[in-house]
Amino acid sequence: MPDLVLDPRRTAIIVIDLQQGIVARTTHPHPAARVVANTVSILRAARRTGAMPVLVHVGGCEDGRDRLRPAADEVMPAAPMPPGWSDLVPDLERAPGDLVILKRQWGAFYGTDLELQLRRRGLDTLVLCGIATEFGVESTARDAYERGFAQVFASDAMAALSAEAHTHCLTRIFPRMGHVRDTEAVLAALGGPCD
Repeated sequence: MPDLVLDPRRTAIIVIDLQQGIVARTTHPHPAARVVANTVSILRAARRTGAMPVLVHVGGCEDGRDRLRPAADEVMPAAPMPPGWSDLVPDLERAPGDLVILKRQWGAFYGTDLELQLRRRGLDTLVLCGIATEFGVESTARDAYERGFAQVFASDAMAALSAEAHTHCLTRIFPRMGHVRDTEAVLAALGGPCD
């Protein structure tokens, strides 16, 4: 496995759906609190070294009419989300320079200006974190791959709804699109831990 090298001036930390309603769920193999803590460590290093924090959250209209409703075997809930469901968790320590993206489906590129904002800033490398590995993170990663972005997957700064889904993404999908590394390796690549 080659050493990971990141140029902070060309790197964005893409944080997927670390928001009140999703962090409240049970996740595997890492509890959501650990995912948030590891992501916070990466964000602190990013802010210190000049990498771009990008905080992505999913939301929509109060009545839910803008949600996708495909014919599927497992239908997503149609009820309105409770108040605060889409709010980013305060632990992320949102800073004035952070980019915040509101998405309305799993992937962070479709229907948002994420790509435009990354390209205008000269950012071509993405470090992905978040919940859930097999939904928001994977969908965003596939779109980033198709757009030619280099990617790093912070394996212990993400979690899934099942350990099997998480492992599948980390061992079968993500290695074909980028580098899978843990938080410690990402911190080292950004210039060392800042905590």
